[in-house]
Amino acid sequence: MPVELLQRKPEGALPVHLIAKDGLAQAKLGAAVENWAKANGFNGETGKVLILPSTSGDAGGALFGLGAEAASAMAVGALAKALPEGDWHFATWPANPELSSLALLLGGYVFTRYGKKGGRAIRFALPEGVDAERVKALATGSLLARDLINTPTNDMGPDALEKAARDLAQAHGAYISVTRGDDLLAANFPMIHAVGRASVDAPRLLDMKWGRDAAPKVTLVGKGVCFDTGGLDIKPASGMLLMKKDMGGAANVLGLASMIMAAKLDVRLRVLIPVVENAIAGNAFRPGDVLTSRKGITVEIGNTDAEGRLILADALALADEETPDLLIDLATLTGAARVALGPDLPPFYTDDDALASELASAAVAVEDPLWRMPLWMPYDAKLSSKVADMNNVTTDGFAGSITAALFLKRFVEKAGSWAHFDIFGWNPADRPHSPAGGEAQAIRALETVISTRFGK
Repeated sequence: MPVELLQRKPEGALPVHLIAKDGLAQAKLGAAVENWAKANGFNGETGKVLILPSTSGDAGGALFGLGAEAASAMAVGALAKALPEGDWHFATWPANPELSSLALLLGGYVFTRYGKKGGRAIRFALPEGVDAERVKALATGSLLARDLINTPTNDMGPDALEKAARDLAQAHGAYISVTRGDDLLAANFPMIHAVGRASVDAPRLLDMKWGRDAAPKVTLVGKGVCFDTGGLDIKPASGMLLMKKDMGGAANVLGLASMIMAAKLDVRLRVLIPVVENAIAGNAFRPGDVLTSRKGITVEIGNTDAEGRLILADALALADEETPDLLIDLATLTGAARVALGPDLPPFYTDDDALASELASAAVAVEDPLWRMPLWMPYDAKLSSKVADMNNVTTDGFAGSITAALFLKRFVEKAGSWAHFDIFGWNPADRPHSPAGGEAQAIRALETVISTRFGK
């Protein structure tokens, strides 16, 4: 992380003054600062940063605009790229010190694997009372998700994604097992095998466990499609450009698992990630095929490009067998979710009104946007098939995100609570706390709910 958070303010650390719109005079920083701000067109506009010169011509401080209303705490992330290198502190504390501190770490992120230079080396003193270890753990999980998504498939295929999971398990003392290739058939994961068998990298199911066996069971399932050609129902070239991110659910699940384990929450955590590449070869699964799932439900393949729900179904069925207290799945599942809510606002689905309320409150509190969508059961009939128990797609093109959630719902019966998140996992454009590229979505809100429900 280019930005380093310090528990104490170093001697000589430069101040960042938080200025409301039209609030320069009230800040009482002196005529020289006011004149400098006016000369540079700064008047406290939201997210604007102005460096103040010292008497020697170096940086002597900075102004950050809060706007007419209190700015988003995450907007403070803009400072990570705007401030000169050195030591800094907030001259006045932000309204949400923890979230603003996290924004600094997230805003300083640069994906450097392929030679791009890192960000500026900035050290920032934490406001009093902020838990530095918690902030760093939240940032570490979020940045892990970004790194995994940003890595192209030639370096983040099934083997590499498995290694990333193994590395995380080793770092936290978790146990991990892997069922790979034809062993998936012997272990009754036929849909994971069918979707991934055409790739030169064998399909697999990652199964990570951590925590006391007697603790409340929290199970996370993440879609791990390392690349999606669409299969025999092949995508156009434009549709493949971002398909390295189709393992965004897996990346975010690993990021959330990192947060939970770092916080040492008293849960029995289980992470299930079906990992495949939806490739094209002579043994690829076909439109019209009928697959028998782990749960015994037969699925007619209406479109091979709706593969994520197939591999999730087998993983969810396994997860559901041990009746977890909380079952969560994250997946870059449908374009329909983006049409409905755009890239920044992932929908989630659950039958548990209490859980939905907790998620909605947490999403606002930690500025990790989410929006509940309905599991509208009348649409379940759209998944009917004339030859099997169900089809993996509908034929009318309506409510694609809802019907995908209803597909998954058929594989969850015993869990105490279940929620499905249809994330995008990508920022189309730069934002103050994150550059364009892979993004962690929903996991900070989920961490808040899980830590509140189960604590330490």
